[in-house]
Amino acid sequence: MKRLRERCAQIAAHPHFMNTIIGFIIINAVLVGLETYPFFAENYSGWLDIANQALLWIFTVEIIIRLLGSRSLGAFFKDPWSLFDFVIVASGHFLVGSHFVTVLRILRVLRVLRAISIIPSLKLMVNALLKTIPSMGTVLLLLGIFFYIYAVIGTMLYQSIAPEYFGSLHASLLTLFQVVTLESWASAVMRPILVEDPTSWWYFVTFIMIGAFVIINLLVGVIVNNVEEAHREDTPSPTDLKLAEMQKEMQEIKRLLEKDST
Repeated sequence: MKRLRERCAQIAAHPHFMNTIIGFIIINAVLVGLETYPFFAENYSGWLDIANQALLWIFTVEIIIRLLGSRSLGAFFKDPWSLFDFVIVASGHFLVGSHFVTVLRILRVLRVLRAISIIPSLKLMVNALLKTIPSMGTVLLLLGIFFYIYAVIGTMLYQSIAPEYFGSLHASLLTLFQVVTLESWASAVMRPILVEDPTSWWYFVTFIMIGAFVIINLLVGVIVNNVEEAHREDTPSPTDLKLAEMQKEMQEIKRLLEKDST
């Protein structure tokens, strides 16, 4: 059993094995894309189903190899990426033959996400983005308060002028989301209101300056900072290594001094 585990671990960690799985994930993505075309869906549905079943069993064998090669079942399922891969593949078997065709196709598309768990650089990027969630809480709270205040003001001022944009609070929030993305905000939203109310320019200009230029850039800055920290943890610079070594030496000296004092 030990030899089997070691052999499976070697296979799972081999670059050729990983590249092969990436290739099958790409093939799966292409086949799912072909299913969206009526020509292929109507004329080659049988072949597409056969290919999907073959890919499903290939991914199942891959999961079994990784599972056998892990230290234990607990170690395998404690890894979020391994658990994600297992759920995606297992759900494919669960829904085979099901009448929920749309759900089954969506799960086929989700297999493309497995490229993230296979390619180390993508995994590092996603982990870095997940680490930004706690630090983004304050910025998102500030953004939510800012949106709510401007949505209430916009609804009160321009409800009668542009009911399609500011007719209700939720409509105003959706309009402000369009404005903050800078997507046709001047020609589609501001200009028609400006014709009816020439003083409305201050509302849109201040919202763009504070929302798009300050808060959104602050949010981007938090994400970039966390991504850089994740890269630094994965590939520390010589300076970081030297600082870590100095800290270790300082802790050792502190322990020796405490030992001598006792």
